[in-house]
Amino acid sequence: MPLNKRINFKAKIEKANRFQISKLIRWEYKLESTQLLKVTVSVIGLVGVRENFLIKMRKDGRIAIPSLVAALLKKSAQYLEGRAIEVTIEPA
Repeated sequence: MPLNKRINFKAKIEKANRFQISKLIRWEYKLESTQLLKVTVSVIGLVGVRENFLIKMRKDGRIAIPSLVAALLKKSAQYLEGRAIEVTIEPA
């Protein structure tokens, strides 16, 4: 059964503008790598910096932030790698 409600969690941006969804969240909500997700990302500590995009999760649970969205986030925060973000995932 794929995801059918909104999930909020915090994550850290890794190399290549990726973040990982923990195994606990993937198991609890039965996230599938084939499901299209609407992802909202906001950088913690910066007010009003929020971006949305549609994407599928990789099999290892990582989601890559598209380069255009990363560029828009970098306008407010020079360095994204290592920053904490608040993520909202919902079905598309």
